[in-house]
Amino acid sequence: MESFIMKPVGVVHSTRTEAIDDRWLTERTSIELDAEQFTPSALSGLGGFSHLVILYVMHGVAAEDVEKTARHPRNRSDWPKVGIFAQRAKRRPNRIGLSCCRLLGVDGLRLHVEALDAIDGSPVLDIKPWVREFGPRGDVRQPEWMTELMRDYF
Repeated sequence: MESFIMKPVGVVHSTRTEAIDDRWLTERTSIELDAEQFTPSALSGLGGFSHLVILYVMHGVAAEDVEKTARHPRNRSDWPKVGIFAQRAKRRPNRIGLSCCRLLGVDGLRLHVEALDAIDGSPVLDIKPWVREFGPRGDVRQPEWMTELMRDYF
């Protein structure tokens, strides 16, 4: 398979320096675009959206800690052992995080957001507006263990 090298478009600034799994809803963070690559015009029109999808690198996870097999989410043996692609764990093969967060404002090259589950210094790979038409169509289902896991996440 072909490999890809990506250059971050920006960086997360947050008071959280560790990826603690829960209570992200009230986290207010900012994303600062790389001024060597972008001008504020790159964010033009983004303020018309309420939410953003942020693709970022979970840089706090060491390469040797990446999971590639099945495990119990959060090491809870009362939850089923599932593959890494059946969970949203941070120790993913490419350490890529994906988060939908509320846009609070745009200020030059800086985005102010709420409920972004990325820690301080996380490299941002891409920023997209959330568009409801890209959301799920039809019924959404998930296992009960995932509903329980997510209960206090946001």
